[in-house]
Amino acid sequence: MNFDFAAFLVLAVAVTGLVWLLDIFFWAPKRHIRLETLKSEMAEGKLEDEKINKIIKEPVWVETSRSIFPVLLAVLVLRSFLVEPFRIPSGSMMPTLLVGDFILVNKFVYGIRLPVINKKVVEIGQPKRGDVVVFKYPNDPAIDYIKRVIGLPGDRIGYYGKNVYVNGVQVAPEMVGVYQGVGSGIAMSGAQLLEENLGDVRHQILIDTTKASLEGEFAVPEGHYFVMGDNRDNSNDSRYWGMVPERNLVGRAFMIWMNWDSANGGVSWRRIGNSIK
Repeated sequence: MNFDFAAFLVLAVAVTGLVWLLDIFFWAPKRHIRLETLKSEMAEGKLEDEKINKIIKEPVWVETSRSIFPVLLAVLVLRSFLVEPFRIPSGSMMPTLLVGDFILVNKFVYGIRLPVINKKVVEIGQPKRGDVVVFKYPNDPAIDYIKRVIGLPGDRIGYYGKNVYVNGVQVAPEMVGVYQGVGSGIAMSGAQLLEENLGDVRHQILIDTTKASLEGEFAVPEGHYFVMGDNRDNSNDSRYWGMVPERNLVGRAFMIWMNWDSANGGVSWRRIGNSIK
C-alpha cells in the first residue's frame, strides 16, 4: 500500500492547529483562572510555588502541537503550492534523468491545486510541448510518473520507425553519437544518442535499435496530453496506456537538486544543480 504523505500532512496540520486553537480559546483561559485561585491559596500558605507550577503547567501534547504546527503548515504550503521533491526510480527518462536523481517540481506553473483532492482552484498556465511533467499515473493515481509532453490537446501524434510525428510533421532528430552510460546509466551504453526539438525545447533521447517499437497514430482529446519517455524503447508511456488527463498533472520538473548513484559509488556531484530541459 502506498503511503499518502499529502493526506498525512494535511491531517497533521489540522490536528495540531485545532489543538493549538482549543488551547488558546478554552484550555489556557481555564488555566489562568485556576492560577488566580491557586495564588490566593498560596498567599494563605496553603500551597507551595512548586506545586502551583506543576498544576498549571501546559500539557506536553499542547506544547508539542503549538511548536510543530507552524513547521507543518510551512511544509504543507511549500509542498502543495510551490515546490515538491521527487526521486527518479527508473531509467525511462534517460539520458535527461537517471535513476537516483532527486528533482524539484514546480507545483504552481500549471495552476494552483488543493492538496489531496488535486482540484485546481487558480488557473495559471498549461503544459507546453517539450515540458518534463510529473503526473498521477492514469491507471493508478497513487503512483507518480514523469515523462515529456509530446502531444497537446487536439494534436495527432504518430510514432513510426522510431520517429515522432506531430500533426503529420516529423520531429527529425539529429545523431549525436553512441551513448556511454556510467553508474545507473550503464545498462543503456551502446544505444543511439540523438537530439530533437519539441517546440522551444532541444533535448536528448535514446534509441535502442535492437528493440521493436510500438507504432501507431494517436489523437489527443481536449483536456489531455500525450507523453513519452526520453528513453524511447524503455518507457511505459502514452503509446501503451493512453493520454494523461489535465486533472492528473502535478507539475513541471525544473532542476536536479541531488543525485545518489549507488551503482557509481554514491553522490554524482556533476549532476547536482542541473536544470531539466
